[in-house]
Amino acid sequence: MLASVFVAALTMALVGRMYFLQVTQYEHHSTLSENNRVHIQPVPPSRGRIYDRNGIVLAENRPSFSLSITRERVPNLDDTFVLLGSLLQLSEEDLERAERKLTQGRRPFEAVPVMFGLTEEQIAQIAINQFRLPGVEVQTSFVRHYPFAEHFAHAVGYVGRINEKEMTTIDQVAYAGTHYIGKTGIERFYEDTLHGTVGYEEVETNARGRVLRVLKRTDPLPGKDITLHLDSRLQAVAEKALGNRRGAVIAIEPETGGVLAFVSQPGFNPNLFVTGISHADYGALRDSLDQPLFNRVLRGLYPPGSTIKQIIALAGLDSGVTTRESRVYDPGFYQLPNHSHKYRNWNRSGDGWVSMAYAIARSNDTYFYDLANKLGIDRMHEYMTRFGLGTRVSHDMYEESAGLMPSRAWKREARRQPWYPGETLITGIGQGYMLTTPLQLAQSVALMANRGVWRRPRLLMHAEGEPPQVDDTPADIELKNPDDWDFIVDALQDVMHAPHGTSRSAAVDAPYRMAGKTGTAQVVAIAQGEKYDSEALQERHRDHALFVGFAPAEAPKIAVAVMVENGESGGRVAAPVARQLFDAWLVPDPEPTAFTEEVAE
Repeated sequence: MLASVFVAALTMALVGRMYFLQVTQYEHHSTLSENNRVHIQPVPPSRGRIYDRNGIVLAENRPSFSLSITRERVPNLDDTFVLLGSLLQLSEEDLERAERKLTQGRRPFEAVPVMFGLTEEQIAQIAINQFRLPGVEVQTSFVRHYPFAEHFAHAVGYVGRINEKEMTTIDQVAYAGTHYIGKTGIERFYEDTLHGTVGYEEVETNARGRVLRVLKRTDPLPGKDITLHLDSRLQAVAEKALGNRRGAVIAIEPETGGVLAFVSQPGFNPNLFVTGISHADYGALRDSLDQPLFNRVLRGLYPPGSTIKQIIALAGLDSGVTTRESRVYDPGFYQLPNHSHKYRNWNRSGDGWVSMAYAIARSNDTYFYDLANKLGIDRMHEYMTRFGLGTRVSHDMYEESAGLMPSRAWKREARRQPWYPGETLITGIGQGYMLTTPLQLAQSVALMANRGVWRRPRLLMHAEGEPPQVDDTPADIELKNPDDWDFIVDALQDVMHAPHGTSRSAAVDAPYRMAGKTGTAQVVAIAQGEKYDSEALQERHRDHALFVGFAPAEAPKIAVAVMVENGESGGRVAAPVARQLFDAWLVPDPEPTAFTEEVAE
């Protein structure tokens, strides 16, 4: 009887509990059960592709099998990685890199890809051992790929994993399910255009979190494709012309401001960064003396040397401190009144009486010392700034440096010193504190080709389905006498075609007229009275070689700036590079230079 009463009491308690759970608490537990069975998963959009002006793909998306881990569903993370290392035959570095990706910023219950490009054998091993790997799954995803590797790395840039800092600033909803974001170049600047809109899936899962079926789906909207002004053929010509030398080449279409070629050499393979670069590979890039990660076109700061003399001449004419006919006597040096210091001309024997046109073609330093002294640093700063020197000039190049166009105010603030007359003289030949980027030099000569009409340099030609963008283009440069443009351009043609021109050898047999200016920029100072001795200097201490120019001179279609680090001679080294770009753009070869067939495919 006692046992019967006890059993009856337990039965009543069990029935009561079942009633409480299944009737009274029905809605609550039904919701919990449904949440365990049905999940909302984000579906990342495919990233927009990037093309050059001829429709050649510069950045695309390739399918890849990736290994993803949902940390919250893994009972023991350390044991899981040990097992994965054994099954997939991973190195210690591979495992460390995978663990590091899992510990970076992420959302709760988010499957994080930690390995990419799995082989069929690796996929089979994971499938066979799935019961031993809860929270681990193989997913098919699209991975960014750059077919031309290092050839467009500095212009196009690359994408990489969203880091913890970026995780705090991005829109969490817009980037749900997305693990990558543009890091540099065009990929970064046009991130909003390329990214697309995330979609969602309502999926049914089992107890292990594996998807059984899709209940409902909202498709993502892919990112928009964009087309750049870049020309792959011209890019190949520029790289071949530069050879193995360190330097930068940039070509601009004066009419539109479109960047046709963008070379910073040496480059790097951006594909290494997409899914996570190894310590060894990154260390090799970071520690290289040639600095392949450094964008010389946008961030390289170099004295412009004589490539700015035509701007100084134009400033002298427009301000009225000199005339076209004014001459200066050059004994091989220049001295300020009541000063003993001699500011040397590159031609130590001197050129005698020198006019403005002759001084530009001959690149006579003495003439421009005298003209800089007449102008003064204040007027020089004003005119140089109007040509974009010392300012950011691009429309869509995120990493651009502003350079430095010195002034009295700058020196007082930066050095806490007054401005000295001798500093004005050396600024007049593009030396001293003055620092410019190759992009600024290209823009300055494009302005000369346009007769002062501003067109900001831009990489983007158009984005799919979007109207052309409008930027804050500076005011055009207006001269008191517009004919001064033609006078200076004629002098720049003499640089290339006159017997006394410093770059006449680069224009031999050209079927068109070109205008240009050579330059040589000191890397180390030469003491008073000493001569430049190339053999006595280390290679990296030798002068930089520069050239700016445009062609055809009468109706410019292309403007180019070339900087060869430690190239020593603008006329002998930099100008021939520009000539090859002029020829390739204006007189196309029936069998044009291109990247290797293997890369192009």
